[in-house]
Amino acid sequence: MKRSRLTFWCAAAALFLSAPAQAQDYPNKPVTFITPAAAGNSPDVVGRLVADKLSQMWKQQAVILNRPGAGGLIAAQAAANVEKDGYTLYMSQASTFNVLPVQQEGKMPFDLMKTFAPIGMIGEQPIAMAVNKDVAAKNVAELIALANKSKDGMLFAATNRGGQAHLTGELFRDKSKANMSFVHAAGGAVSLNDVIAGRIPIMFEGLAGLTPGVQNGGVRLLGVAAIKRLPNVPDLPAINETVPGVVSSGWIVMMAPMGVPDAVTQKVNADLRKVVAMPDVVEKMHTLGTYSRDLTPAQTGEFILSEQKLWWPIVREVNKTK
Repeated sequence: MKRSRLTFWCAAAALFLSAPAQAQDYPNKPVTFITPAAAGNSPDVVGRLVADKLSQMWKQQAVILNRPGAGGLIAAQAAANVEKDGYTLYMSQASTFNVLPVQQEGKMPFDLMKTFAPIGMIGEQPIAMAVNKDVAAKNVAELIALANKSKDGMLFAATNRGGQAHLTGELFRDKSKANMSFVHAAGGAVSLNDVIAGRIPIMFEGLAGLTPGVQNGGVRLLGVAAIKRLPNVPDLPAINETVPGVVSSGWIVMMAPMGVPDAVTQKVNADLRKVVAMPDVVEKMHTLGTYSRDLTPAQTGEFILSEQKLWWPIVREVNKTK
């Protein structure tokens, strides 16, 4: 099923290969990027960083239009109903494709996979595991042993139920067989305060979200759910080293409404890849816990489909326990 969707993407893109002239002077007016990110949060800051660099490269203004809410559906609907000329694009986030189609199964107003075509990767934000400073575990293996020694297990917090951080905790619990359970709180700041205060021992969250707790000494990082150790924090182990298969990140992907000429898509992809490879962009992204990949549109599509294959079953299980 997933392969057929990628085939659809590729076939749809091929319909527009005959229109390279449409990209020769692209862009010759401002470009708008619709995002589900709320203004000021980490994905928004990353998106604005990329947009600013593209503005400089294109000598045309690149504008971020924030449309948060409804699990990403508001932004997706706004991005779906635009002119298919490439002057309004879509900065999608992981939850829209990994969670929304399952939570809204049978209710979605359109098929995301047939409405948007992938352009390229803006960045991934790996989810990290942190513990209260007084938890008697110095690494992931010791934490698993500690949880399994406890009759009632251990609690873990995350930003919100069904979000990427929560799903990471569920993936970790499944893969590690640790005796853990999720505690819902009203947002990341509340959860972090609970962990700092010792009311909840464990938290899963992006590195940027955990930074205040790490800086004040209230929490300790035990690992990050990346494929391998991150280049700017090489002493932080990848959870994958101890529990194979625990790889998870929030991600921001550039997409186009289906129907935008492929020549435009390819140009935006090429320029985006130049931007995210710029040393100052890489450095700034790292401070935001964000890491990019050099992906073609087809590779970006493969990435999204692999994410759905991993997360949809987990989201379905989470939904059963509501």
